Amino acid sequence: MNVCGVELTGSDAVLCFLNLDRGQFNLPDSKVRKVTLPKNHSRDDLKQFQESFAGLMADNAVNRVVIKERMQKGKFAGGAVSFKLEAAIQLIGSPDLEVSLVSPAQIKSTLAANPLPIPFVETGLKAFQETAFVTAYVGQMTK
Repeated sequence: MNVCGVELTGSDAVLCFLNLDRGQFNLPDSKVRKVTLPKNHSRDDLKQFQESFAGLMADNAVNRVVIKERMQKGKFAGGAVSFKLEAAIQLIGSPDLEVSLVSPAQIKSTLAANPLPIPFVETGLKAFQETAFVTAYVGQMTK
């Protein structure tokens, strides 16, 4: 199964692709590490974001997108734009693409039961992709 872990921060969807094939995890090469919505965006910009994201998932044969859930209120609440991005991703009309949310508590409990097989620094990913990587891993472990 091909999974894309997503962390929504500001107007960016930070991505990490993770494949599980016969018990082996693989990080496929991808030049795209994030998809960004312009700061002063219009309806057309949001549609373009959705189309770009959907095309990227199709190009990478992704079956499942797992988004790290953000708090709706409080000190660590997600911004309005990130919730727009989440909705755009959830509304991608492809029967071949499952989109789900994973809570921080679920991430923590999954990692306690199934620790990461390798330290993040050995993945070769950029530091800003760590949360997306962990989210993708949890998505693979909680099908």
